[in-house]
Amino acid sequence: MRRPVKIIACATVAEELKLMGVGEGELVELEFGLHNEPRALHEALQERIDSIPGEGEIVLGYGLCSNAAVGLSSPTRRLVIPRVDDCIALFLGSRLEHLRRLKEEPGTYFLTKGWIKAAELPVAEYERLVERYGEEKALRVAKAMLANYRRLVLINTGNYRLEEFRAAAESMAETLGLRYEEIPGSTRMLRKMLEGNWDSEFVVVEPGQETTLEMFLP
Repeated sequence: MRRPVKIIACATVAEELKLMGVGEGELVELEFGLHNEPRALHEALQERIDSIPGEGEIVLGYGLCSNAAVGLSSPTRRLVIPRVDDCIALFLGSRLEHLRRLKEEPGTYFLTKGWIKAAELPVAEYERLVERYGEEKALRVAKAMLANYRRLVLINTGNYRLEEFRAAAESMAETLGLRYEEIPGSTRMLRKMLEGNWDSEFVVVEPGQETTLEMFLP
């Protein structure tokens, strides 16, 4: 199995990869906040891709991510991207498992260690609302933003101890009136990324080829 020359990943995925032995020299980590602006995320990804010269593979620790992964290319390297909608599927082990969990409860807000640590969500977002509006109005705004959610789920990928992050997740679920649950995750897709097992669950584009939306469709 071949190892990718470079991995470009968002902070939440990078957190898991580091726990799986990926060194800093192999990893280019992008800030989580870019997810809020798909165009900016696309530009940041292309910029990082362009900054890696030579041949070999570049693996992106991203999914389609609101089409941010559409239109990416490298003149000299193959690009490998998980064929998933977003990184939640990477933490659950597959696109199908992500869909199964959403069908089980469509109104689910997923969290992982990396999500809490790197993104500081939903805790940090709520704290920003408190600073802006005061606690009473902030709670109303937060509940309105999460009106379609019924439960908050902490995914256990097995890479870390949940105890360190459980309290923050439980507290936020209680504050927002969401049901709190913990479910088992899987590092299956992440392992496939690292081991070079890039089958039909991955989009693989040759040098000079550009990613398209159709490539990510099931």
